[in-house]
Amino acid sequence: MRRSILLICWLFTDVVLFIGAYAAAYFIRVGFIVSTDFPLDLYMQTVAITAPVWLIVLAELGVFRLLRVQSDRKNLLHLLFACVMASSLFTLAYYFLHDKFFSRLLLVEAGALNLLFTVVWHLAFDQWQRRILRKDPPAYPLLVIGANREAERFIALLEQKLSPLKPLGILDPQGSSRKEIAGVPVLGKLNRLEEILASMKPAYLVQCSNLEHSINLISACRSHRITYILLPSVHGIVGEKKEFVSIEGQILATVRE
Repeated sequence: MRRSILLICWLFTDVVLFIGAYAAAYFIRVGFIVSTDFPLDLYMQTVAITAPVWLIVLAELGVFRLLRVQSDRKNLLHLLFACVMASSLFTLAYYFLHDKFFSRLLLVEAGALNLLFTVVWHLAFDQWQRRILRKDPPAYPLLVIGANREAERFIALLEQKLSPLKPLGILDPQGSSRKEIAGVPVLGKLNRLEEILASMKPAYLVQCSNLEHSINLISACRSHRITYILLPSVHGIVGEKKEFVSIEGQILATVRE
């Protein structure tokens, strides 16, 4: 529910900012008057038609994924591409609907304002939604397998970045004398895996050690519909289809169906 509300708010505010950017560009270029040579109503109609297409482009590029880091270079390039695409679509739509041309400088100003508004808002929204998603109960609870230094480093990274992925517990294959790691409780050995999965209901499981348990962990994740990921230091899931993902700048591999 929390994720759905956040996504709806995100889409709505993006549309508002898109329309606002193009409206601001109109008044900057034409002045705070309604021009008869370049009617505001025809202009805004075209903006309203272009806005949903712009949202679809952003969605197809994966920009609205709640786990995506909005300050990532790849994401910023996707925002730039979407804004350029929106300017092109707006130009074509205005010409074919109204059979008229308009100021090229206005188009540049609208595209620049659209990019500025979108980048600033997405960076701000990213920080806000992280705090919302981490509130108890977290939207993306994480179970950590392994009580080694790699696990400790990864947990510290998630906490430092306020990642939506929030570790709730650790299981260590060999058992650990430590009661907690980086503030996350050690819950026992892997013989408690099914019990912990049923009670905690994690959305993600990350393996940080013990390659020999990979197949069993993947099987358990599939049966509980949990996303399985592993650190690069854990290798060799033989026969499985892997793809690499980035979480808070940490490269990991995930296994897909």
